[in-house]
Amino acid sequence: MDVSKPGTGAVAGAPAQHDIKKVRRTAAASFIGTMAEYYDFFIYGTASALVFNKIFFPEIDPLLGTLAAFSTYAVGFFARPLGGIVWGMVGDRIGRKKALVYTLLLTGLGTFAIGLLPTYETIGLWAAVILVFVRLIQGFGVGGEQGGAVLLTAEAAPPNRRGFYASLVQLGSPAAYLVPSALFAFLTTQLSEDQFLAWGWRIPFLLSILVVAVGLYIRLRVDESETFKAVKENAAAQQAPMKVVFKNSRREVLLGMGSKFVEAAVFPFYTVFLVAYSKHLGNDSAFVLQAIIIAIVAELIMIPIWGHLTDRFGRKKIFLGAALLNLILIWPAFSAIASGDALPIVAILIAGLALGHAGTYAPQASYYPELFPVQGRYTGVSVVWQFGAMIASGPFTVVATALLAASGGAIGGVAIYVSALILVSVVCLSLLPETAPRRLGGREYADWALPQAHAGQSVTSDR
Repeated sequence: MDVSKPGTGAVAGAPAQHDIKKVRRTAAASFIGTMAEYYDFFIYGTASALVFNKIFFPEIDPLLGTLAAFSTYAVGFFARPLGGIVWGMVGDRIGRKKALVYTLLLTGLGTFAIGLLPTYETIGLWAAVILVFVRLIQGFGVGGEQGGAVLLTAEAAPPNRRGFYASLVQLGSPAAYLVPSALFAFLTTQLSEDQFLAWGWRIPFLLSILVVAVGLYIRLRVDESETFKAVKENAAAQQAPMKVVFKNSRREVLLGMGSKFVEAAVFPFYTVFLVAYSKHLGNDSAFVLQAIIIAIVAELIMIPIWGHLTDRFGRKKIFLGAALLNLILIWPAFSAIASGDALPIVAILIAGLALGHAGTYAPQASYYPELFPVQGRYTGVSVVWQFGAMIASGPFTVVATALLAASGGAIGGVAIYVSALILVSVVCLSLLPETAPRRLGGREYADWALPQAHAGQSVTSDR
């Protein structure tokens, strides 16, 4: 049977036995490392909504200052695709583990540097220039993060429970957002505005050095993927990753990028833009941050549940259903924030993050790796992840804020913009295949491991 192309129904090339303790240890280590790296990336988004307009762009209108701050936030997303390509090739050629160590150092040290930056008051516009440069370094580092983190766990997991175990890595991103959000919520309530603008905003950035130290310690103790080791030992299998991906999997790359739009757009919509929108309406932004924290906790509970459901019912079905839910929730989200009432705000954020976002985010950890053959898997996942994020999430806060400003505060343009991004994902998901081995009769959609190394072996489970 031909196993060189996707969709041929190849028997899953998985090791005959799975050390579940090792799988859990790998998942835990990937989660902690991802949390460390995304802490560094997400802290910037919260600061952009709350403080950067005042300390880096104080001479312009507040709404335009927020737009300028969000522009520096977006810059990081445009460096992520380059990082995805470079670190994807490193991960496919040298190793998943080494790529993850380098990306953590780049992102973490960049965040620490932001905490030491002079502001506009000290060096004028040069402060913003340096801020953009550091953000580019952050984006380049994060570009290789998610592909490697999910692969380490997905490649170690039993095929029939891959969705569940890989989804545990996805806990790192919302947990990473939770920590800086909690820090900023605490600081804004405990410090006066003058204290917060003078030095308080720096604290979460400077604390990143501790997060990096913990993440680095964990990552250095993780074993390399056995699937990658098999490729590394087989010289004939070491093809150029980009050639492997774009020769045999162009369709998966293009549709995969489009499928990423919904998740990449709704997360900044709920966690960054709605905070700025609340401030624009004159509401208490500290309360919105607290409501987001509650919703993120709910999302942390739901992500592994969604991952388990993808094993039972399929990656595509869960992903597509959650995408449609996100589409339904857009207008109610604006209404809830405009009301200023606690219950509607908390309810819509829980629905949007724990159901809508988590339902599209959890499946990606197993779905995207399963679309690509082992020789180019890191590259394929990274290209899909980072180009999709760049297009949908990179300019999101800038475009949404510009639409809000241009319409005099009317929300119609923003709602149409978000809905359009979601609809792109709905169409792409409809055209993509199902990949869950349990839904394919125990077969893999693409080469999961080297056929030469695992010929004749069948899918196994830890059950």
